[in-house]
Amino acid sequence: MDPPSAPGAFQVQYGGVCTVDGDEVLVGQDGPVLTVAINRPRRKNALDTAAWRGLRDAVARAASDDGVRAVVITGEGGDFCAGADLSGDRGAQHPLNRMHGINDIALALHELPKPSVAKVRGVAVGAGWNLALGCDLVVCTPDARFSQIFAKRGLSLDFGGSWLLPRIVGLQQAKRLALLGEIIGAEDARELGAVTWVKEDGEIDGFVADLARSLAQGPPIALAQNKQMLHVGGRQDFRDALENEARAQTINFATDAPAARTAFVNKTEPEFTGEWMVR
Repeated sequence: MDPPSAPGAFQVQYGGVCTVDGDEVLVGQDGPVLTVAINRPRRKNALDTAAWRGLRDAVARAASDDGVRAVVITGEGGDFCAGADLSGDRGAQHPLNRMHGINDIALALHELPKPSVAKVRGVAVGAGWNLALGCDLVVCTPDARFSQIFAKRGLSLDFGGSWLLPRIVGLQQAKRLALLGEIIGAEDARELGAVTWVKEDGEIDGFVADLARSLAQGPPIALAQNKQMLHVGGRQDFRDALENEARAQTINFATDAPAARTAFVNKTEPEFTGEWMVR
């Protein structure tokens, strides 16, 4: 087993409450921001059974805890995630059932009704890159390296890559990445639209912390509806999209929009609670 990063150091960086899920995944909460760190640095944070379980539990916690309003996913020890640990003990479970369990994690992250940010240093390959792509925003350092490495391992895309890639980078570039399994750098990933920002190593922690706090201060119901509508928008016609928008705005009119309107009139900053105003 990899030696865990010291929970104390993790807590100093991310503040607030720190829990350790079997040493494989560290979870820290600083106010409304939950930070989830994969903690298998000797394996470049490749995910074994225990780490998959820890990631599943962390996403479920983020979804169910009203005190969490933004999530950061990262890796300890200089890498984000090298995908699934193919050398680990997979147990006696049928491979299809195991894949369904992993798919449940990808789906839970995709449907998480709160903004998520991937903070990427080092490698993000295979399911590790798709874990980052499954977040709403991706911030990486200039040394970050990305690969849909599956074909080089005799495998096909998983953890949502077949759905995420063409929607993010376009069909032809998705085919390039999936068929060649090449490694690309941070700037190439940004140019493809697979990375939102590239920040120097000394800047990324502060940048992501400020970004997560900003997202956590946003109107939670409106942000959740934005995510849901953007995810399904490509599968709808224009009329259906407009109807979805109308329903969402009607909910906002009785949730955080009144606070925003009052703050605008008073020239102050709004405080969004996500609470239903109608009694």
